[in-house]
Amino acid sequence: QVQLVESGGGLVQTGGSLRLSCAASGLTFSYYSMGWFRQAPGKEREFVAAISRSGGSTRYGSTHYADSVKGRFTISRDNAKNTVHLQMNSLKPEDTAVYYCAAGRSVSVSANTYDYWGQGTQVTVSS
Repeated sequence: QVQLVESGGGLVQTGGSLRLSCAASGLTFSYYSMGWFRQAPGKEREFVAAISRSGGSTRYGSTHYADSVKGRFTISRDNAKNTVHLQMNSLKPEDTAVYYCAAGRSVSVSANTYDYWGQGTQVTVSS
């Protein structure tokens, strides 16, 4: 049974920071690319960031970011702990959404290409 469990969401003021985590089990974590998506009420699921199976950071890994979060968010992974993280800085009200982590066979900005999904964690940014 594959499970992805997100944590770290919450309420933060504009300009604040949050660190999301996603713990994976039931799969060979190092074989998978990992992504973060978000979905606000009435909107489609939106790509946020992704990291390849061999990547580790923005500087040294194969990482990809949506233009709306580039320079503010950082995705990373810890294969020894089967965990992927999303560090979110300089948060804005428009970042408010449910954030989901996903596992797939390759890095992609398309939600339909990912195989497994977590349950989501709520991020709310107040003015």
